[in-house]
Amino acid sequence: MDTFLDALSAAFALIFAGDADLLQILSLSLQVSLSAVAIAVLIGMPLGGLIAIRRFPGRQVLIVVFNALMGLPPVVVGLGVYLLLSRSGPFGVFGLLYTPTAMIIAQVILVVPIIVSLTRQTLDALWREYSETLNSLAASPAQSLVAVLWDARFSLITAVLAGLGRAIAEVGAVMIVGGNIDSVTRVMTTAIALEASKGELALALGLGIILLLVSVCLNLFGHGMTRLVTNEATQ
Repeated sequence: MDTFLDALSAAFALIFAGDADLLQILSLSLQVSLSAVAIAVLIGMPLGGLIAIRRFPGRQVLIVVFNALMGLPPVVVGLGVYLLLSRSGPFGVFGLLYTPTAMIIAQVILVVPIIVSLTRQTLDALWREYSETLNSLAASPAQSLVAVLWDARFSLITAVLAGLGRAIAEVGAVMIVGGNIDSVTRVMTTAIALEASKGELALALGLGIILLLVSVCLNLFGHGMTRLVTNEATQ
């Protein structure tokens, strides 16, 4: 108990003192995860929106596939990206392995199915409400997509937060493709795993507390936006 309390006290001391290593790891974690989510949103929201508003052969199969990909094992994604980016792989010439870029690529692959599926679910109901109006106005598919995405912008924040939560808490894929290199590719989750295995509980706990606080803040923000949307709908 004393050891745990000592480690917890040291963890809070590192946080309040603004420990350089801790801040560097936090900064890289946010940089990687926010970049991955931004790219995933640019890919996933238009794709999810098109699946919601268009009817085409194989649509149901595509929906099932993206729903299944929401549970992609991170280590499998990490292994796949590793093979693609390794020197013997097709993209090895770019030298991206063990860089933050490789970690972003892995996280994008993990987050895109979440964004696509949640966007499609959100816009399905909205499209049933708007489809006749937009069709009567002879709106093109692109115009219809922009219209429903804009109207659902607050609801879609939940999808973005879900993707960010997945990205920032991920450890398996980024460990494989990033290598957990100090001051280069060490993010919060990989640092926690490393420091805990070394018995350095203070830094591990400090990072764990910050990761927990980030998760709580994301959930509070998502809850607040959901209430805002609900209040607007009832007015």
